[in-house]
Amino acid sequence: MSIRELTSKIKLFVITKEKDLFFIILLLVTACLAFGLGRLAQIEANRTPIRIEIPTADEEISVADQVTASLGGLYVASKSGTKYHFPWCAGALRIKEENKIWFDSKEQAEIAGYEPAANCKGL
Repeated sequence: MSIRELTSKIKLFVITKEKDLFFIILLLVTACLAFGLGRLAQIEANRTPIRIEIPTADEEISVADQVTASLGGLYVASKSGTKYHFPWCAGALRIKEENKIWFDSKEQAEIAGYEPAANCKGL
C-alpha cells in the first residue's frame, strides 16, 4: 500500500464518517478534561494552606532574649573599633572572638562610645 492510497482511504473515511469522527474527538477531549480536573481537585485537597503569623510584642521580646542568651548580646563591637553591629552583619563577622564586646541595647553601646555601623541595615 502506497502513501497515496493510504491518504485517499483516510480522506474517504473522514468524508463518510464525519459525524462519528466529531463525536469521537469530543469524547476524547471530554475525557482529558475530566481527568485533568480530577487531578487538580486531588492536588487542592492535599495542599497545606499558607499561614502568615505576626509575632506579638511578648514573642518579639522572647526572641530577643533568646538571641541575647545564645550570642552574648544583641549588638557587638570590637574593643579597638568605634562602631557597633548586629551579630550577623559583615562587620561583626570580621571581628575576632577575643576582641568582641557584647551589648544588650543600643543605648549601652552608645554610652560606651560606639556608633552604629553604616553597613548594618536597621541600626
